Amino acid sequence: MAGHRTPMAAHISRNEAIGLIFRLTLFGALTYFGIRWMVNAIDPTRKQKVESQKRAERILNRIGVKNVKLTEYELSIAAQLVDPASIVITWDDIAGLEDVIQEIRETVILPIQKRELFLGSQLIQPPKGVLLHGPPGCGKTMIAKATAREAGARFINLEVSSLTDKWYGESQKLAAAVFTLADLVLLQAVKIQPCIIFIDEIDSFLRSRDSHDHEATAMMKAQFMSLWDGLGTDSGCQVIVLGATNRPHDVDRAILRRMPAMFHIGLPNAQQRNGILRLILEHEAVSEDVDTMQLARLTEGFSGSELRELCRSAALYRVRDYLKEDPPSPNKDDECYHDALRPIGWEDFRAALEKMRESKVMTGTLAPRNFDLD
Repeated sequence: MAGHRTPMAAHISRNEAIGLIFRLTLFGALTYFGIRWMVNAIDPTRKQKVESQKRAERILNRIGVKNVKLTEYELSIAAQLVDPASIVITWDDIAGLEDVIQEIRETVILPIQKRELFLGSQLIQPPKGVLLHGPPGCGKTMIAKATAREAGARFINLEVSSLTDKWYGESQKLAAAVFTLADLVLLQAVKIQPCIIFIDEIDSFLRSRDSHDHEATAMMKAQFMSLWDGLGTDSGCQVIVLGATNRPHDVDRAILRRMPAMFHIGLPNAQQRNGILRLILEHEAVSEDVDTMQLARLTEGFSGSELRELCRSAALYRVRDYLKEDPPSPNKDDECYHDALRPIGWEDFRAALEKMRESKVMTGTLAPRNFDLD
């Protein structure tokens, strides 16, 4: 009968339909995984991301955070976690900033360590933002590390480059992961908090916004500030954003408002330089003719890092003298070199100081003046 389909024909059509669906499904799966493989293959940061995630897992296991599911963005940020017990910088390693250290202890560390004492007060709470500003080389980063160590807080040394991604929208997700990781509370009651998010050179990341900002950059800043405010609404939050900069005027005003605790770390005065020099030379062999107070008076305008470089440069002169008198031989035992170097003398500091002054005058960081080094 015309138009009548036999059971065999219907069976064949059904098999053809199933086969077509199977082929389409297989083609779709192959296309999906093929495109995914191509994207991963052409992504120049893919290897870096994988290594970062492995490093994050090792760090989380070491600090006792286990059996937790993190997103790839949180793992990327977790790779920058630092356990406070592994921080070797202490307050004893910082000289000349006793007043600033005491104020940080009172306004930042004490409310974290003795939180139960301030539960009934809305005025004495850990600030959600702290800004360290001042000339470079004056100890801002060392203060940040020592603060995290004494407070016993997890330390996220946030690198701005880790928040940038070539794919649209990824930077906002990475910015969000900073706070979702810092605010993480696990089922085992293991906390990332208290946590200090440290951003060095914060002006390069959160600088003043204007109409010329790239759309992705503006969205990332807005996302960062929005989540930063969101953390402040949680009374149990113990996350502090700690920034350091030598250009505070370039930081966005909205960011400065979120950093009520500001500390100026300026160039050390003569008394502070004397303390820094004594600390640097504490375990070095120094000649009796070296007067650290006199050296401190001669190093006006020097930062703490420049004073350390001055001492290092002076120490090298005795190495040069030793090599001139007794060149090293491959047949000599290592014990022959023990205590072979003479103490660092005043002439070494004088030569190092002249050299550093010439460099500072040439770079415009020190006004040319006549100094009596004798």
